[in-house]
Amino acid sequence: MKEEHALFHPVSIGSLTVDGNLFLAPLAGYTDRSFRSLCVDKGASLTYTEMVSGEGLARNNGPTKALLRRADNEQLLAVQLFMGDAEVIKRSVDNLLAYNPSAVDINCGCPVPKVVKTGAGSALLKEPQKIYEIVRALKTYTDLPVSVKIRLGWDSSSINYDETSDAAIDAGVDMICMHARTRAMGYSGVADWSALSDLKKRIHQRSPHIPLFGSGDLFSGEDALAMLKETQVDGVMFARGAMGNPYIFEEAKTLFTNKPYHPPTREAKLEMMLRHLRLLAKDVGEESSCKLMRKHAPGYLKGLPNASLARQQLVMSITFEDYERVVQNILSSSES
Repeated sequence: MKEEHALFHPVSIGSLTVDGNLFLAPLAGYTDRSFRSLCVDKGASLTYTEMVSGEGLARNNGPTKALLRRADNEQLLAVQLFMGDAEVIKRSVDNLLAYNPSAVDINCGCPVPKVVKTGAGSALLKEPQKIYEIVRALKTYTDLPVSVKIRLGWDSSSINYDETSDAAIDAGVDMICMHARTRAMGYSGVADWSALSDLKKRIHQRSPHIPLFGSGDLFSGEDALAMLKETQVDGVMFARGAMGNPYIFEEAKTLFTNKPYHPPTREAKLEMMLRHLRLLAKDVGEESSCKLMRKHAPGYLKGLPNASLARQQLVMSITFEDYERVVQNILSSSES
């Protein structure tokens, strides 16, 4: 078993070397470049875009292309694509390469019905051959490092991560990440970390140079520490645990290096929320950013006094001043 001080380490993904093993997972509607920027500042080793439609990219769709823009501090950026078959790769590859991604990931795990019904996301778990073909096409038409993000299987009666990972490896994949739930589970229940241990052994026997990252039930630095110790995966990918909490990377890195972690003050968390808001506004404007921040705010407000009241107030907030007023109310109530 790895020593604690060795849990944080560089990772090689094909030709790409990343200086750490704490990644921000792709999450539709959340991992835009404003949020990714904050995560990089707080120690994320590699960030992923929101899910990008391969078909939208092939058609040069404006909103799709907007998802590919880097934050100013993102030296590395991985793009996650979703598609139902490999044919899309040939039509979208030029538009993809125009954004100079550091790596590309294929979504084979999204459980959302509107994605699945197109044959993409978790639908690919039912057809490992298509995973092979998509990875093979990317390796043929680009020199980019390629990863796949899979789940345990479609449901409890069709656990097949061994088949889907084998298909990806046969096609030349450079990294695998597994969310240790089935498609049927969605985000409910408990992630099966024992499957990560099993898959790590399988990959090591076949291709020891291919890193395996784990995802599922990572809501703190302690969770990440536990996953690496229990499963021996090469790194972790934070998803829901990072929402409204970019500090999770700083926490995990500190714990991985066997140092004491000092959580942010309420003032720091609230200032981070306002910083996130202003970064978001640069892309979508003040009113739209204030509305979009309502889904991020609960993470920043978690554990703070009068958080429930603050969330109610933010539902009606459409200006920076509205948000600043809510923040001042929280700080005033905590001082009284």
